[in-house]
Amino acid sequence: MADEDTKEQPIIIKKIKKGGGHHGGAWKVAYADFVTAMMAFFLLLWLLNVTTDEQLNAISNFFDPTHPKVSDSKSGAGGVLGGLTMSPDGAMTSNKERIAQPPPGSTGGNSAMNAARASTNPKATPVEKAKEAMRKGEEERFKKAQDALKIAMQENPALAALAKNLLVDMTPEGLRIQIVDQKGEPMFASGSARMYEKTRNLITEVGKIITDLPNRISVRGHTDSVPYGRGSDYTNWELSTDRAHSSRRVLLESGLPVERINNVIGKAATEPLLPDDPTAAQNRRISIILLKEELTDPEGFEDRAEKAAKDYVEEQTTPEEDTPPPDHLPSTEDPEEHEGHTQGQGNGSGSEGNIRAPAPPRIGTFKKTPGEIEFP
Repeated sequence: MADEDTKEQPIIIKKIKKGGGHHGGAWKVAYADFVTAMMAFFLLLWLLNVTTDEQLNAISNFFDPTHPKVSDSKSGAGGVLGGLTMSPDGAMTSNKERIAQPPPGSTGGNSAMNAARASTNPKATPVEKAKEAMRKGEEERFKKAQDALKIAMQENPALAALAKNLLVDMTPEGLRIQIVDQKGEPMFASGSARMYEKTRNLITEVGKIITDLPNRISVRGHTDSVPYGRGSDYTNWELSTDRAHSSRRVLLESGLPVERINNVIGKAATEPLLPDDPTAAQNRRISIILLKEELTDPEGFEDRAEKAAKDYVEEQTTPEEDTPPPDHLPSTEDPEEHEGHTQGQGNGSGSEGNIRAPAPPRIGTFKKTPGEIEFP
């Protein structure tokens, strides 16, 4: 027994033969993951190459939870990443655009009506006629500026692409030039007063055209109705005002005199361009208005009209040099009356009865009588 216990146990070594070698499929999974990652990488490079700066900025803001312009609406998921509501909450009082009223005593937007009255009313005073002539001259200047802006847009290829972002029309306040956002093509960075280079070029061209006009300028900023995040001290009021001031600075850089600026106003979302869709991109815009002189300087307009009327009246009432009457004028006496008068003197000599009485001398267009009154 002892001999058996002390006898060493044999060591058994088991060798496992690993088969397959390069015929295994594990490497294919890793290679497929690598190819998928490379495809996604090159796809990302291609997207970065074809995407504009505005689209990149919009994408960045969409995924940025700290961006200030995040809806504080309770609709959807709510919170920071809750998204934006498509309609404003609560009751909507009015979305219609308000138009500034002219000051008391001025004619404002009734220039067309006043034109018809002045042209058809023969009793119109010289002052009213002078005012109407001044209004027509101002409208012609506005029309020329509008045509010049269209020509500049067509001749410049860079500005021609922005034709849909420019709106020009006449309002009771004057000629209004609006630089409007389009869907996917904003004029300013989202939630910021920093304008893009294309916007700067467009405002600069507008400034060059309106510099030669004497009218005062009103610069107004507008936004859509999408609010900023809850608790933010920066609202659409500040944003619209800052964008208006940015536009004012560009106008001054283009050569517009600083004294031509009448006011710079931030309207926020109070005057939407599309009242039925207050969140539309077109509501984000800059309005540059060439104000009528009758609104910005009513006293000066009245004085100029009175002076023009006075000059016209003096020109019409200036006496012309009197032309002396001719030396020999034909007699206007009735021949029958003259014959009867000579027959009444037939008692005299024959020679005297046949003598024709001389006609009274004429002074101007009147006939001087011999002093006696004769009745038929």
